[in-house]
Amino acid sequence: MKGNLKLIAGNRKARFDYTVDDTYECGIELLGTEVKSFRDGKISFPDAWAEVAGGEVWLNSLRIAENPFSSIFNHNPDRKKKLLLHREEIKRIARKTEEKGYTLIPLSFYFRNGRVKVELGLCKGKKMYDKRAEIRERDIKREVSREFRGKLS
Repeated sequence: MKGNLKLIAGNRKARFDYTVDDTYECGIELLGTEVKSFRDGKISFPDAWAEVAGGEVWLNSLRIAENPFSSIFNHNPDRKKKLLLHREEIKRIARKTEEKGYTLIPLSFYFRNGRVKVELGLCKGKKMYDKRAEIRERDIKREVSREFRGKLS
C-alpha cells in the first residue's frame, strides 16, 4: 500500500479466523453522510462479507453510523455498499468464490488521497486445529523473545 494513507479501521480477527490467499484494493460507493461517518471512524464490521452479484461486488453487514449533524437526508446505516473494481478483477474474484470454501472479507478500511478504500481479502476459513497451532507458535515466539531480553539484561 503506497501513497498517502490514513487507516480508519482494521479487521485483526479476520487474519486469525481465515487464511488470506489474495488481497484487492477497491473503492467503495458512499453517500456524503457516510463519508463523514468514515472520517469520524464510526463504522462496525465484525461479520462483514462481500459477494459477487450481477457482475458487481457488494459489501454486506457493514454498519456505518448515522451522522448526528446531518438533516433528514441521512443514510440507511445497514444498506449494501457497492465496491468499485475493474471488470477483470471481478471475473477473477467470481471464479475463485465459486470454489468451495472461499469468501470475500474486508480486511481494512483507509483513506488514500482523500478517498475511502477497502482492502478486500479472498479468504478460506481455518479449522480449529489451525487456530490452536497459530496460538501455540505465537506463545513460543513470545517466550523466546522474553528469554532473549532476559539474557541481554
